[in-house]
Amino acid sequence: MTITKSWRIRALGASAAMVATVALAACGSSSGKEKTTRGAGSGAVPEPTKPVTVTFASWVGTDPTMKKLAADFHREHPNITIKFQNVPAEEAGDKLTVQVANNTAPDVAYMDASSTSDFAARGALVNLDDYLKRSSIVKMADYVEAFRTFVTWQGHTWGLPIDGESTGLFYRKDLFAAAGLSGPPTTWDEFEADAKALTNKAKKQYGFEMFASEAAYYWYPWLYQAGGDLLSADGKKVLFTSDAAKKAAKFYVNLRKYSPPDYLNSNSYDGRVAFAQGKVGMYVAGAWFAGTLHSEFPKIDGKWAAAPLPNGSAGCKTTIAGDSLVMFAQTKHSDAAWKWVEFLSKPANLALWTYKSANGTLLPPRSSLLDSPDLTKEKPVLAPFAALMKCGVASTVANPKFPRIEKALIAELGKAMYGQQSSDQALDNAARQAEHIIGR
Repeated sequence: MTITKSWRIRALGASAAMVATVALAACGSSSGKEKTTRGAGSGAVPEPTKPVTVTFASWVGTDPTMKKLAADFHREHPNITIKFQNVPAEEAGDKLTVQVANNTAPDVAYMDASSTSDFAARGALVNLDDYLKRSSIVKMADYVEAFRTFVTWQGHTWGLPIDGESTGLFYRKDLFAAAGLSGPPTTWDEFEADAKALTNKAKKQYGFEMFASEAAYYWYPWLYQAGGDLLSADGKKVLFTSDAAKKAAKFYVNLRKYSPPDYLNSNSYDGRVAFAQGKVGMYVAGAWFAGTLHSEFPKIDGKWAAAPLPNGSAGCKTTIAGDSLVMFAQTKHSDAAWKWVEFLSKPANLALWTYKSANGTLLPPRSSLLDSPDLTKEKPVLAPFAALMKCGVASTVANPKFPRIEKALIAELGKAMYGQQSSDQALDNAARQAEHIIGR
């Protein structure tokens, strides 16, 4: 499985989703909202009576596991052939936007789950509710709540989560031992104390690593742990200037004292080098990082470990990211397209695609698989991330206006990291921009 895609979701997903929202708003969807409901009826969805080709847009079409799944699907459904449309992850949002505008959208796409509502809000996707009622395979109650939030818009389901990750803590066991630290931090105070103990600027040794380009996403866990939130449930009120939010931002921005300045303008993928070289003791990232470390830096196997993020006053909270399968309203083969979506959503296929693939370190979005001893047996390093999935928060990312608000948060918190303003000023400035976006 392609293990670098999740960092692209974080570094590039917000901008791609914002472009998608703006472009779709400008040109509209040529599909028409009357076409977004499909699948009415009862019983199993029928097989096509003649050969049908289902186009599938993704950045994983060349992955051996996905190729195997497509071949298995064709054997099971001989009248349906999957035709891959491959596009780099960082270009996927823009490409789909153009295809929708030009009435050339694929039948099915694999997309950043947080972009689902952006496309659904413009009438570009099929409402899957009727198909779900007829399925004996897909059980929405089994999906982690935060992942259901990603694919829900106005009370309807517009996609099915296929994989995901939670944000956890990676730490260098060798550096912890050298600093006299017995184990990973479990509270905020311990986290800051450990970061300080691991930092020796004269030796260019640091306790933690931060990235201005992803300032918002990696602040969110601290925000949620402090009991704060981003927007109200109806998306009409900014909540990230609360006392809890400002406490979290002050703590988070203050950690720059223990972060290598040379990497501040980098991202969470490029920054892996500092951790691998032993220049940074703690690193916050998704489960993808485990696979990257093992495949790219095998010489440090055994020198690092993963743990849940420390708890705040609101307990266990973290961010999640992932991908979803969506069907576009322009499809002329919705039943066949659903067959493909449903097939990929079988528990055995979700397991194969995520933790059972050769280098896979992403997690399945279904609770029954996360709770299975098979997962930790296959990939022990994923245990803390599987546990954190139930603490995952996706409270406002399903708001189609949120990507633009997130862009403001990234810029303002980034300025605070560079010392150009205080963390309070960063949130106040971002809030003014957010209120303008919400009011438009």
